[in-house]
Amino acid sequence: MPLRLERQENISTLRLAAAPLVALVVTLIVGAVMFVALGHDPVRAFTIYFIEPLGDPWTLQELVVKACPLLLIGIGLAFCYRANRWNIGAEGQYVAGAVLGSWLALATHGTEAGPWVLPAMLMLGAIGGALWGLIPAFLRVRFGSSEILTSLMLVYVAQYGLDYLVRGPWKDPQGFNFPQSVTFDDVALMPLLFGEGRLHGGVILALVTVVVATFVLGRTLIGFSIELGGSAPRAAAFAGFDEKRVTYGVFAVSGALAGLAGIVEVAGPIGQLQPTISPGYGFTAIIAAMLGRLHPVGILVSSLVLALTYIGGEAAQISMRLPFDVTRVFQGTLLIAILAADVLVRYRIRRVEGASHA
Repeated sequence: MPLRLERQENISTLRLAAAPLVALVVTLIVGAVMFVALGHDPVRAFTIYFIEPLGDPWTLQELVVKACPLLLIGIGLAFCYRANRWNIGAEGQYVAGAVLGSWLALATHGTEAGPWVLPAMLMLGAIGGALWGLIPAFLRVRFGSSEILTSLMLVYVAQYGLDYLVRGPWKDPQGFNFPQSVTFDDVALMPLLFGEGRLHGGVILALVTVVVATFVLGRTLIGFSIELGGSAPRAAAFAGFDEKRVTYGVFAVSGALAGLAGIVEVAGPIGQLQPTISPGYGFTAIIAAMLGRLHPVGILVSSLVLALTYIGGEAAQISMRLPFDVTRVFQGTLLIAILAADVLVRYRIRRVEGASHA
């Protein structure tokens, strides 16, 4: 018998809040089955993944460091997704920002430039990401192209461009033929918060972004126009909000924050430009945005959870010899579970009675 989805008019706030928790539980169940199928004790595996990293001070620092790019990118994606604009190419915008910001670090390398270098790099990183993000926005507005496809394809353009640069014109001549740039000068590196360890100034930028984004999305006319344009486009048009301007605006913000995350990561934990400057932060941040219910504070929490899967996955590789792809399975399952939970909360499944066929 045919089935169809009917949107529910009165959606329970409690069910909406519980959906991410249910998705997490489902993900853990799927993970337990996967560990058993691989011949491992799921209790030990979950302990290594999610419990042991929280007991080590150094690992806690690493948790915050890995959550930083996820948080910045996830908040940018929230702007797009609230407006019903589907930016899937944050990974490419992350790379574009890292490349443009790194250009200044390489151009001033060895010149004893002043402390202005790092702020200028951060600005260029945001500009690079924004410009890369505006490409799918322009293609959607001008030609009606799907921003999902165009933003995703641009990821590969950015990645291959980065690969060419670090293997060609930007390659370190003293780098023993490794595909990498020279190590940045001290003035081009993110300052450490405590003089040692891994926590750097990018963490402060990410936290400030949470506060600013919460205010903009929740307390300003800009946030209202984004929300209204995503949920009720005809009402937004009637209210005088320009759909094209909203499209350009949210993609610019999303790209800028992704590009900022890219240059912060390169100038922070990495310290130089390499082909692999991201383990997939731009894609994982999609899960962070969804799990955080597109709210900056929620994305902060979900970014820490997903950063824990990265750290736990690295630990499981060492102690249990599990492939890192297990972490990707966790993240992918979590995304599917979140989307499924949202559908079941917002819609009801009904049978279509009395369907006639000619």
